[in-house]
Amino acid sequence: MSQTDPLLEPFQIKHLTLRNRIVSTSHEPAYGEQGMPKDRYRLYHVEKAKGGCGLTMIGTSMVSRDSPSSFGSNLILHRPEIVDWLRRLTDDVHAEGAAVMLQITHLGRRTSHYTGDWLPALSPSPFPEPFHRAVPKTAEDWDLERIIADYAAAALRCQQGGLDGIEIESYGHLFDGFLSPITNQRDDRWGGDPERRLEFPRRVVRAIRDKVGPDFIVGLRAAVDEDHIDGINEQEGLSAVKALVNEGIDFLSVIKGTIFDDKGLAQVIPPMGTPSAPFLDFAGRIKQGLAIPVMHAARIADVATARHAVTNGLLDLVGMTRAQMADPHLVNKIASGNEHRIRPCVGATYCLDALHRTGDSKCIHNASTGREATVPHVTPRSAQPGLRVVVVGAGPGGLEAARVLAERGHRVTVMEANSVPGGQLVIAARSDRRRDLIGIVDWRVSELEILRVDLRCGVYAEAAEVLAENPDVVVIATGGLPNSDFLAEGAALTIDTWDIMTGTTKPAGEVLVFDDQGGHQGLDATETIARSGASVEYITPNRVIAPEVGPLTSPGYLASFDELGVSVTLSWRLMKVTRSENGRLAAHLTNEYSGRTAIRIVDHVITEHGTLPNDALYFDLVQHSTNLGEVDYEAFINVRSQTLSRNPDGKFSLFRIGDAVASRNVHAAIYDAARLCTAM
Repeated sequence: MSQTDPLLEPFQIKHLTLRNRIVSTSHEPAYGEQGMPKDRYRLYHVEKAKGGCGLTMIGTSMVSRDSPSSFGSNLILHRPEIVDWLRRLTDDVHAEGAAVMLQITHLGRRTSHYTGDWLPALSPSPFPEPFHRAVPKTAEDWDLERIIADYAAAALRCQQGGLDGIEIESYGHLFDGFLSPITNQRDDRWGGDPERRLEFPRRVVRAIRDKVGPDFIVGLRAAVDEDHIDGINEQEGLSAVKALVNEGIDFLSVIKGTIFDDKGLAQVIPPMGTPSAPFLDFAGRIKQGLAIPVMHAARIADVATARHAVTNGLLDLVGMTRAQMADPHLVNKIASGNEHRIRPCVGATYCLDALHRTGDSKCIHNASTGREATVPHVTPRSAQPGLRVVVVGAGPGGLEAARVLAERGHRVTVMEANSVPGGQLVIAARSDRRRDLIGIVDWRVSELEILRVDLRCGVYAEAAEVLAENPDVVVIATGGLPNSDFLAEGAALTIDTWDIMTGTTKPAGEVLVFDDQGGHQGLDATETIARSGASVEYITPNRVIAPEVGPLTSPGYLASFDELGVSVTLSWRLMKVTRSENGRLAAHLTNEYSGRTAIRIVDHVITEHGTLPNDALYFDLVQHSTNLGEVDYEAFINVRSQTLSRNPDGKFSLFRIGDAVASRNVHAAIYDAARLCTAM
């Protein structure tokens, strides 16, 4: 792609020239340590700068002590020592040719009373936010004067830290809490009508400008339309933005919607199974009404959509944030004519779900993101290439192992029993809601073709087939098979979720779905059955529905369950299944807490209990291996070579990864492969 590509054209914000139009917009991966952007945080942003990004933006950072992080580890701007850490990060990003900015905020009610310094959460009015449930203190005048000063002090620290600018967060936090009639029902100088609701935001922007001077770039990321019956509409939002531009705002990052509950969050940050770039035209309308640069990011995951946005004047700068978590070298690949080799963002929102579930962000199929210090994004060639490697299984883990090993310069053969590669992802992608997951497979298959990996589908490999290849290394990535062994009786009477999603079985009548794993699989099967017209009861021993499904993807399922009339029963466990007198099935249940028992008479019982390793081939090969299958965990964790030798008569090193070891998720399988194979 030549430099005439509109995405690669430079862009000016005041005195700052960005080398291209692609931005990684502000987001919080929770890579900070003690509230500071130390090495992990720095390397994450530096990688995107190396990859060609024009502007990378640091996520939500706290200006005040009564705005503690509500999850993960947000940066703490009210501590002076952050300046030196910011300086190191900005110097390194600048050295790679990118600009860097930071989003500042006070969370307001979007936090907890019971974290940080245990100060009360506060808000313009005492309405709890559904997501965090803290009933906030109504902010007093002295609170607001203090916080205005904190905003200004935080902006100055950002300037002292060498940042190219800052952005004020204005969608779901304190700043816009005053703008919105949903959260501001005051009748004093801070509220009562649109003009007075602007008083606090105006004062914040003025205080920042007074502190940092006229040249430092100050932007706004704002919900211009809250898309709520009681909230700010497009006309009111645009009017408020114009008022703040008059106070010194230099650019706008457009948001549509509000994030105070799961449903709103899932609309602002659209997950997989939703339309591409749903608010792009809205952002284009807002841009037409302003005289400052406008950027926007919401499921702009592909280069064609980004190029359309810039070419047609909808945006000045295009946010490809999750896309650059999937591939931080996206821009360089565009510039070098390798657009087809960009690792795609599939919209799984594991980046955010993992943040809520495990405390930091992870890309579902890029194990290097957030681990730049140990797992390189660009796989280095081995000092001793040419190993003969057999990978058995072409699910996500096996495909990643083959890709990394081929990048290392080894000769790789993949054997896959099914007629197509992809493993369990082929099944998962049968759900309309998760169809985009197949991109994880398609990208790797394309890479294997470029790397000349011998991918053999329809080959049911046994020990003889593997040994005939005379391998130096064997990687078993055979995945797992549905586990129904947990029942005391009647496993043969049940159907697993795989059979539902592949269409092997299409149950009708009254159906019971039992799910004790709490992931997408049980929800997908339930939705599929209900859409076919069956009457479905979803039963789980968990005290909440699907705890492994995050706040961005769960609203879609829950809305669908309501529309389809799915009955949900919590805290009950399926113990056994028997045949009833009338030939139907009797599902025997026990309550997890009271021990009470019950029986449901239904036509079909579907179970989701994870998988058991498909490991027969692995154990057949152990005796032939030099390491007897043993893994040096210290070397594995630190991405060092496996050197264990336990069998002098062994012919090859043997390893297994992913669900062939234990029932886990896609990211775990890919991370297994990356750690093991990068060191070979």
